[in-house]
Amino acid sequence: MRFLFRLLDSRATLRRTALATLVANIGIVVTGGLVRLTGSGLGCPTWPRCTDDSYVTTREMGFHGVIEFGNRTLTFLIGFIAAVAVLAAWRQRHQVPGILTGAVWVLLGIGMQGVIGGVTVHMALNPWIVATHFLASMVLIAIAYLFWYRTKEIPPNWTAPKAIRTGGALITLVSAAVLVLGTIVTGSGPHSGDTRASRTGFDPAAMSQLHGDAVFVLVGLSVALWLGLRALSAPLRVTRAAATLVVVELAQGVVGFVQYFTGLPWPVVILHMLGACLVWTSTLSLLLSLTPRRAGQRSEDRDHSLASTA
Repeated sequence: MRFLFRLLDSRATLRRTALATLVANIGIVVTGGLVRLTGSGLGCPTWPRCTDDSYVTTREMGFHGVIEFGNRTLTFLIGFIAAVAVLAAWRQRHQVPGILTGAVWVLLGIGMQGVIGGVTVHMALNPWIVATHFLASMVLIAIAYLFWYRTKEIPPNWTAPKAIRTGGALITLVSAAVLVLGTIVTGSGPHSGDTRASRTGFDPAAMSQLHGDAVFVLVGLSVALWLGLRALSAPLRVTRAAATLVVVELAQGVVGFVQYFTGLPWPVVILHMLGACLVWTSTLSLLLSLTPRRAGQRSEDRDHSLASTA
């Protein structure tokens, strides 16, 4: 038991479990995309059971049942990681103010995502519910990213000019809008997750054009902010965050064009979904780098003996 307490009291454990929750929530977005792209969205036709008589997939359900049930099973793994993170955050709540709240929200968000996933199945993969499921994942990734960010070492304090902070907020809003438009493109396209699923009825080409236009705006704003930060001789960590966002956006744009002009092959679509998560986290990294942090103790890899909370 003492070993367990020492492990939970380690700042390294807190940081690693926080990072694990972030990576796992990005990972399940990718595996969820695999479910849709293989037509396995209704591989388990009901929820929370896989069939009316079984909580697990059966041989008769074949490949699609295995894919869908496997994705559901990953939710329990992610929930376990988040639960460990909550325990570590609770043990260190006095050393890292506000950290417990973030950990609890991540765990609650995972449970809520499971419920939305169930609604998605019961609604026969209605494209608007599927979009809600994806966007809820983006909110959860944002919460997980903030949770992880708070476990990192506090960087040197730098107060960005108001215009720069406004630019960072605007980029975040446009990035969110790009994600929303991306779900509408998906809901209008061919990869519905099952032949019985409905579509939005919008013209896929028109929605793709609108989505692409929003991406161009996002890239333009990001490049402008990066140039502004360089002109102001901002700290390296801040300009690096802006440069990383621009590079990830450009890479994601290339993948987007490839998938559009090659007929949406599923490996490229999967890569595009991963890219969407990376653009989003890079956006959050830039936004937080522009937000002054309260001075406090540096987060170092050391064990804390928290006798008062043991």
